[in-house]
Amino acid sequence: MNNGAMMIPSFGIGQRVPRKEDHGLLRGQGRYTADVDIHHQLHAVMVRSPYAHGHIRGINAAVCATMPGVRAIYTAADLASYGAITAGGQAVSNRDGTPFQPPPRLALPQDRVRYVGEVIACVVAETRWQAKDAAEAVVVDIEQLPAVTDCAAAVAPGAVQLHDSCPGNVVIDFQFGDSAVVATAFGKAAHVVKQRILSNRVVVNPMETRAAVAIHDPAAGHWTLHTPSQGVFGMRQSLARVLKTPPETIRVLTGNVGGSFGMKGQIYPEQICILHAARALGRPVKWTDDRSESFLSDNHGRGADMTAELALDADGRFLAVRLTGLSDLGAFMAAPQIGTTNAVKNLIGTYRTALIEVATKAVLTNTTPVGAYRGAGRPEANYYMGRLIDLAAHELGIDGVELRRRNLIPGESIPYQTPSKLTYDSGDFGAVLSETLALADWDNFAERKRHSATNGRLRGLGVSSYLESTGPAGQEMGGIRFEDDGSITMITGTLDYGQGHASPFAQLLVDRLGVPFDSICLVQGDSDQLISGGGSGGSKSMMASGEALLQACAEVIARGKQIASHMLEAAAVDIEFADGHFSVAGTDRQLALTDIAARIHAGLALPQDLPQTLDASLSITTPPSSYPNGCHVAEVEVDPETGVVQVVAYAMINDFGVVINPLIVEGQVHGGVMQGIGQALLERTLYDAQGQPVTGSFMDYAMPRAVDGPPMALGFRPAPAATNSLGVKGCGEAGCAGSLPAVMGAVVDALSIYGIRHIDMPCTPERVWRAIQAAQAA
Repeated sequence: MNNGAMMIPSFGIGQRVPRKEDHGLLRGQGRYTADVDIHHQLHAVMVRSPYAHGHIRGINAAVCATMPGVRAIYTAADLASYGAITAGGQAVSNRDGTPFQPPPRLALPQDRVRYVGEVIACVVAETRWQAKDAAEAVVVDIEQLPAVTDCAAAVAPGAVQLHDSCPGNVVIDFQFGDSAVVATAFGKAAHVVKQRILSNRVVVNPMETRAAVAIHDPAAGHWTLHTPSQGVFGMRQSLARVLKTPPETIRVLTGNVGGSFGMKGQIYPEQICILHAARALGRPVKWTDDRSESFLSDNHGRGADMTAELALDADGRFLAVRLTGLSDLGAFMAAPQIGTTNAVKNLIGTYRTALIEVATKAVLTNTTPVGAYRGAGRPEANYYMGRLIDLAAHELGIDGVELRRRNLIPGESIPYQTPSKLTYDSGDFGAVLSETLALADWDNFAERKRHSATNGRLRGLGVSSYLESTGPAGQEMGGIRFEDDGSITMITGTLDYGQGHASPFAQLLVDRLGVPFDSICLVQGDSDQLISGGGSGGSKSMMASGEALLQACAEVIARGKQIASHMLEAAAVDIEFADGHFSVAGTDRQLALTDIAARIHAGLALPQDLPQTLDASLSITTPPSSYPNGCHVAEVEVDPETGVVQVVAYAMINDFGVVINPLIVEGQVHGGVMQGIGQALLERTLYDAQGQPVTGSFMDYAMPRAVDGPPMALGFRPAPAATNSLGVKGCGEAGCAGSLPAVMGAVVDALSIYGIRHIDMPCTPERVWRAIQAAQAA
């Protein structure tokens, strides 16, 4: 052993530390919202619209009201005093500069239903089964209206109008870039590629369905809501706005969350219904979604109909990129950024592209609302660019890797100002590409292709260089509290809904404070303990909470130096801190941080001019967006007789800056890749002409399974971010951003033997088989 080598703490930054929560979860000790039961609670079940569009002529609950156990039936009239769930104010404007005006979404519709599964009424009974039986007895008289389920049809002349406040079914008419300048560049280009590209709508399907338990204290005028979320502070603020009550009259509690991917980041009608019921009935009220209801009522993901264009010069250099088309909102606005600002920020990716234009419309349809889903427009933008490059490479007769390399932003150009008004602060995109190709054994693909051919299979190879712009700056809390039992509590406004925050956040404290890893716990799901919080979303939790915790650590150390100076009878300027100990410079006199905390709890008397505690609680403005990037290579085999596609190999190198916990990051990337494979090959949400869901259960909707996952080779090439103290970049959504273009590029490469140059997602066996048959017939 080299005694001069620096020892790296086993639980410090960069170590592969298992998730703290896994021991409990694997033993069935997790506490999800459905596990919460309050004494004397009632149960709620929702009455949902069976039609995609129609006028509500009447609701007859007479029979329901007489059924066993029924305590109340609530309709729109009962909740009329509350505000709209949908809120404006997001940083998206129309092309004329005016803010968009989303149609108001009330907890219960007053006169019209607009999608199958929309909540019409809420039935509350003593048991869930009594509530279910009673809900089925509610008779809703609906005059059915024509429905529109396709966003292109929704903007056609004479289309059915969903909301009077949104003529033409357009909520946002978005435009970014100088149209005239971009048009000139396209006009002068030596070559232009253009492709209509569909991004299929998907059902989010987290393991845990939505649920909520509401409690009302009439004496205090206070609500408590147990519910899964992506951040309790923001949810409390939203609930307060709808209920028209001060935020401090609401407490939101989130325990373990079984996945969200963006879907549980907002409030829903069911939560408002049971909060109202709890106050009106004076008893706790619980609601838990069924999986079949989740298919109908949870916000869906993706869903777009875009035309992408790329202009190139005679040498294959990118001149301009243009994206036009429609993003499907469903019946109400949930996430305005998907096809607008996030398309702008993520379209050019890692490539030198002088000009960009994004001109899209966010369109209403008689379908379940579409919200954020693992990337919220970032994976789609990378997918559009990846497909354009593959098409251009074919048409120009240039190798796809060479065309990419020719246009990558060189490392010496970093920091790089993009036409999207972003500044890439770090990255070495060319090196990442080269390392990924080596990891994927790119040069020997021809041999593997021949081997597949001997087995009657087509083999294809796809590559994508991706880049994401993560969530922007906001407000975030960092809290550190020393408990009387010797444990240390971290308090954050971000919220772990499966990512595993507790271990990497604890690793920061081990690194900065030198405290034992096992003594550290995390509080994140109690709004009463937060002073701010932006929640988790947009791959920003480590940048936000990590930065806040670092500043809280600095505050703890500053307080500790003052207290230690008193205890050690030395000047504060002579107190040093290292490895969890305060010491007097030049002496062996020292005190452990944890010992100071213990003595304070034991009643240590401190002068009034000194801090009385080591605890720190602060709110910061978080760092700006980071730009995680990487390169993914996918290999697929296609059975030309059946159309079945199998991803058989996958390699990737990612730049996530400083990686706090490689084990957890790898898991995040694996999950994102699998969701990308799901969208590329399996998942699709279909409606019939009347707006009825055709894929309304797992019998009809294909989710990726373990057998669909290829072996994944994964590596890191970190270029630390220059915009935050830790040098970290987001990682949670990157797997989707890299996998969509890589997998689809591989499928098209395999099918290119038939002259197929593009195929839309999902590449189901039927779709692939039909494409082969059509190409052969042609």
